[in-house]
Amino acid sequence: MSVNMSKLNMDHLQQQEDSGVREDSSSLPPLRSTRPPVQRSSVCSRAYFVVVMVFFHVYILNVIALLMYVHYNNGHRDPVAGDEPFSSSASEGESPPRHPTPPEIELRVVGLSHHFRLARTEGIRVGHVQAVSLVADRTHKMKTLSLKPLLFEIPGFLSEEECRVVVQLAQLKGLMESQMTEGSQSNQQDVSNQPLLSLSTEEVFSLLDLNQDGLLQKQEIVSHSRSQDGTWLSPDNLHQILTGLEVCSTGMLNLEEFKRVYDVSQSPGQEQSEKLWSRFKQRSKHTWLYQGPGSHHVLQTLRSRVTILTHLPTSLVEMSEPLQVFRYDLGDFSDAHHDSSSHRAETTCTHTRLARNASTFKEVSCRYLTVLIYLNPVEEGGETTFPVADNRTYDEQALIQDGVDLTDTRKTCERGNLKIKPTVGTALLLYNHLSDGQGWMGELDEYSLHGDCLVKRGLKWVANLWVNVDPDHQQQARYQRLFAERYQAKSGMEEHSQPLSHIDLHQDL
Repeated sequence: MSVNMSKLNMDHLQQQEDSGVREDSSSLPPLRSTRPPVQRSSVCSRAYFVVVMVFFHVYILNVIALLMYVHYNNGHRDPVAGDEPFSSSASEGESPPRHPTPPEIELRVVGLSHHFRLARTEGIRVGHVQAVSLVADRTHKMKTLSLKPLLFEIPGFLSEEECRVVVQLAQLKGLMESQMTEGSQSNQQDVSNQPLLSLSTEEVFSLLDLNQDGLLQKQEIVSHSRSQDGTWLSPDNLHQILTGLEVCSTGMLNLEEFKRVYDVSQSPGQEQSEKLWSRFKQRSKHTWLYQGPGSHHVLQTLRSRVTILTHLPTSLVEMSEPLQVFRYDLGDFSDAHHDSSSHRAETTCTHTRLARNASTFKEVSCRYLTVLIYLNPVEEGGETTFPVADNRTYDEQALIQDGVDLTDTRKTCERGNLKIKPTVGTALLLYNHLSDGQGWMGELDEYSLHGDCLVKRGLKWVANLWVNVDPDHQQQARYQRLFAERYQAKSGMEEHSQPLSHIDLHQDL
C-alpha cells in the first residue's frame, strides 16, 4: 500500500514539473529562425528579366538577318544615286542633279571590283503593280508586263514638258538616217533569202590569206573579223575556224584544212542563228544626246531617274551609252531584234574594248537593260511588239509560221504575243539578260526579241537609254578603273587651263 502511495506521489510531482516547464516555455518569446525568409517576388523579377533579355536579343538578331538578306539580294545601292530623289519640277528651272567628282567615281569603282552585285527588280507575276519613288512629290506605279523577258511599264516617267524638251534637243542636234544595228545589213535591201556569203570557200580562203603563202595564221583570220554588216565572219564562223586552228599542230591552216572547218561553220544550224541578224531591217532617223556635265538639266534628270529606278550605281549608268532618240515617220518601222548580244570567247563588248589588252575578234553590244521612253502620242500604229513574250519555249526556227517571219513587224505586228501602245511619258524597263545566279549578268534573254510596228498615221518619237555591262566582271572593273583614271587626268589638265565652255566639254548636246 505504501508502495502505491509513493508511486502516486512521484507521478504527481512529475506532472507538476511538466506543467511548470510548459508555463516557463509559454512565457518565453518565440525563437526566430536564423535562415532568412524566401522573397518570391525577387525570384520572379529575375526570371522575368532573363526572359525579356532573351527575346530582345533574338529580335535584334532577326533584324540584322533581315537587313543582310535585303542587302545581298538587292545589291549595293549607290548612295549618291538613291538617297535623294530628284524633283519632277526640274524642267521648271531647278538646279540639275549633282555629278560625281573623280574621287567619288574611284571609290565606287573599287567597290565594284570586290563584291558588287547587279540589282534586278523582281517581276513577281504578270500584272503585279509595285510603287517606286522617282521624284520627291509623287509615287510612280510600275507594272509587270512580262516575265519572259522581264519587262515593266512605268507611266508618267517623264512629264509632257520634259518629253517636249528632249524632242526639241534632238531636232536641234539634227537627226540622221538610222544605220543597221550590230550584225545587220547596212542597206535597205531585202536579204532574207540570200546566203550570208556569196563567195566560194576557195575565194574566202584567198581573201583571208593576206600574204598569199597558202597558209592561214591566226592574225590573218582576226584581221577580217571586224566587219559590222553581218555578212563576213560571224562569231559562229570564228569559233569553228579558230577551234580548227588550235587543234592543228602547225598552228596554221592550208586550204584543205580550212575547207573542213569553214564548211562546218556554214552548216544550216549555224547559218540560221545568224540570219536573224542579217535580215534585220529598220527605217527611222536618230541622234545621240550627251547627258554628262554641261548638258541640259532635263537630260541629266532623266538619267538620274533611270539610276533610281534600276538601283544601279551612278557610275555604271554614267559610263554607258548616251541617250539615243528615234523619230519614226509615216511608214517607218523596225524589225524584231535583240538590243544586246550573246557573249562568246571570240567576242568582246564594244564599251570595254579599250580595257582589253589582247586583240579582239568581234565587237558586240553588251546592254544589261534598256529603258525605252515614249516622247509623244502616236495617232495610229507605232506599237512596240514582243513576238515571243512569255512563250513556254523559245525556238528560233519557230519564228517562221505559215511561211511568215514573225520578226517582220510590217506583216506580223498583230500576231505578237505582247503589243504596247505608245503613251507620252511612259517608260518601259526591259532586262536584256538573265542573271548568272551570282549577282552578275548572265546569258542573253532570247525572249527579249522586240520591234516597232509600222507607223500608220502621225509621227513617233522614242528615246532609248541602255546600261552597258560586260559579262566578264573583271573586265568591267578594269574598264571603270581606266575611265576613272582618264577622268582624273582630264580634270587635272583643266585645273591649269582656262575654264572650258559647254562646247569645249563635249560637242554633243
